[in-house]
Amino acid sequence: MRKLPLLFAALGASALVLSGCTAPTPEPFAAGCETLAISDPGVTDLITVKGDVGTAPKVTMYSPFVTEQTVHSVVTPGHGRVIDAPNQLVNLDMALYSGTTGAQLVTSVFGEENPAKPIALSSWGETFPGLQRGLMCATEGSRVIVAMPSEEVSGGQGVGALGIAPGESIVAVVDVRSVFRTKADGADQFVAGHGLPSVVRAADGQPGVTIPIGAPPAGFVAETLKLGDGATVQAGDTVLVQYTGLTWGERTVFDSSWSGPARELSLDGVIPGFAQALEGQTVGSQVLAVIPPELGYGEQSTNKIPANSTLVFVIDILGIG
Repeated sequence: MRKLPLLFAALGASALVLSGCTAPTPEPFAAGCETLAISDPGVTDLITVKGDVGTAPKVTMYSPFVTEQTVHSVVTPGHGRVIDAPNQLVNLDMALYSGTTGAQLVTSVFGEENPAKPIALSSWGETFPGLQRGLMCATEGSRVIVAMPSEEVSGGQGVGALGIAPGESIVAVVDVRSVFRTKADGADQFVAGHGLPSVVRAADGQPGVTIPIGAPPAGFVAETLKLGDGATVQAGDTVLVQYTGLTWGERTVFDSSWSGPARELSLDGVIPGFAQALEGQTVGSQVLAVIPPELGYGEQSTNKIPANSTLVFVIDILGIG
C-alpha cells in the first residue's frame, strides 16, 4: 500500500491520496467471505478513532483526505454474525465526516437503547454504494472505518445536503450493532407427520415445497423443521421472517419474501394460523405450517388464494423486532 502526500500550496495542507493494493483481510472481516472493497489497515494511520464501540467516536484525520477507491479498516474487531449478503438486515450506528475538512457531517445516536428498525445493507447502498461495499463481511460488534470517494456516494453526484462535492471523499465510522440471520440456522429436526408437504432448501435457504397428492390435514399443523437456539417468540411480537406460502389445492406459490430482505411482521397483523405457527418457536427455527381456512382467509378469496383454501407456509424466523 503506497501513501502519496501531495502539497496543496493554496490550502497549506497535505492531501493524503490512497490508491493501493489489496491487503490481507483482518478481523472482523470473516475468512472466506468475499469483501467488495479494499481492506487497508493503513487507513488507521491517517484517521484516528477513539472511544468504545457503542459510544460516540472521537475522530481526527489528516486533511484533506482523499481516496480513489472505497477502502475499509478495522478499529475494533467484533466476533458476532457476519454480513455476507447485500439483503441482510442490520442495525448500524454511524458518523460521517468530510475528507476535505475532517468535520462531522451527520451522526446517529450511538448506543441508544431503542435503535432504529433493522434495514437491509442494500438499502444503505442506494445512497452510499461505497458503504455497502465497505461493510460486506464485517462482523457484529465491530467498529469499522469506511472511506469512499464521491463516486461511491449517491451515484457519483455527491450529497449536496451533506456538503460533499464531486472529487471529495467521505469517511464513515460505523458500529455494527446487530446482524440478523439470512436463513434459519437451527438443528435439523425429525418430522414424524405423514401426508405433509416435503421441503428442500437451496444454498441460500430458500425452500422448495412439494405438496402431496390427496386431501390436506383436517386441522392446523405446525412442525419444526429446524430448531433454533435464539429467543422465544411471544404472542404479539414483531418478527423478522423469510417465508414461502402456497395453496394446498392448487399447489402453487401465492407469496414469497425470498426475492428481497426479510420482512418485519407483527403477529397481531397476520392471519391467525401464521401467528399460531410462530408463537413459542425460537429464533433460528424453520417452521412448516398447514393452516385450515378458518385460521386463514376463510370464505374470502384474495388475489391468488381461492375461498376456503388450506394454506401451507414454510417460515424462517430470523429475529424479533
